[in-house]
Amino acid sequence: MEGKQTHNHCNCCHAHGVCTVSAHNKSCITLVPIFNHLEKDQMDEIMKAVKSVSYKKGEFIYSAGDQSDSLYIVSRGKIKIYRLSESGKEQTVRILTPGDFTGELALFRGSIHESYAEAMEETDVCLITRSELQDFLLKFPTIALRILSEFANRLEESEKQAARFATEKVEKRIAFFLEECLDNRKKSMELVLPMSKKDLASYLGTTPETISRKLAEFEDAGYIRQLPRRKIKILDLDGLLSV
Repeated sequence: MEGKQTHNHCNCCHAHGVCTVSAHNKSCITLVPIFNHLEKDQMDEIMKAVKSVSYKKGEFIYSAGDQSDSLYIVSRGKIKIYRLSESGKEQTVRILTPGDFTGELALFRGSIHESYAEAMEETDVCLITRSELQDFLLKFPTIALRILSEFANRLEESEKQAARFATEKVEKRIAFFLEECLDNRKKSMELVLPMSKKDLASYLGTTPETISRKLAEFEDAGYIRQLPRRKIKILDLDGLLSV
């Protein structure tokens, strides 16, 4: 579970790939919405408290049962957050990309992690300890408002996902997921699946075989076109959402 031993863009690296103030730390602070609204001198102060760690694909940032005492911010790469059922079945909770964070419950209470955080590719993570971040919350109260906003967004997503599991057919869950992957800012109908079919199946409560079959059915119906490298072009969004 250790990161790389060196990191090219860190100014001062220690063992296990942990680094102090660097351009990498700056990218973490400017990326994440809970910090990037602050004044430059305020962000500089937070930057000094940030440490960064690099992980290879398949390494764990933390595991269920580990002590939860830090906020983890993704600055490069991708992290899968998942839980294991009593039978050992994996349930993907969310996928984190640059600017996303996890471990936020540690800010308010000492606890242990109930989920796993695994690097899906080479990933750089910035971390801030609970005590340091609590100090910043007192100095810069707007950070707390941003964190509460993120909590609200995640609660809404969890409720939406639970409702779909209970009421929607699997093809409907896949169709809604594809719609949500569209980047509305680019107004493009082309998307890249953010995870493998195995992880997508875990996230949507189905099997990889069902994902493949349903995507093929969508393609046959003229709703989508599957392209290389997990790309999908939506040809008929209204038709897709009506399945």
